[in-house]
Amino acid sequence: MEHRSLVLFGIGGVIALVVAMSIIGLDDNLTYYLYPTEAVEQRDDFPDGERFRLAGNVVEGSLVEVGDGSDLFFDVTDGGATISVRLTDTPPALFDETVPVLLDGSWDGSVYVATNALIRHDENYVVPEEGTSVED
Repeated sequence: MEHRSLVLFGIGGVIALVVAMSIIGLDDNLTYYLYPTEAVEQRDDFPDGERFRLAGNVVEGSLVEVGDGSDLFFDVTDGGATISVRLTDTPPALFDETVPVLLDGSWDGSVYVATNALIRHDENYVVPEEGTSVED
């Protein structure tokens, strides 16, 4: 009986250790998703270099390519706050002004440096009418 208790105690300890290691590992890999207003309000929670995701719309008239086009500067807003962004990666094919974007990066002073950008779109696909092109 004592041997069985020792085995159960050992198994319980191993399970607790695995759960604790999983939680610690997940915490290091979490990426937060914020809109510009939330990002500005929570600026102190995300020091320079700490990654989080930023979602918003590209502000019309704010796109600027610098140098050989390796960096793209623009502003992102949610209607409440506006954040200056530097994208260091190639933008997605449909990237343009006023499109909703999801950016992955971190603060560098007052600028959000994004290393990855995705275009947000709704989940509703509309089949084009027969005889029309995609551009119509």
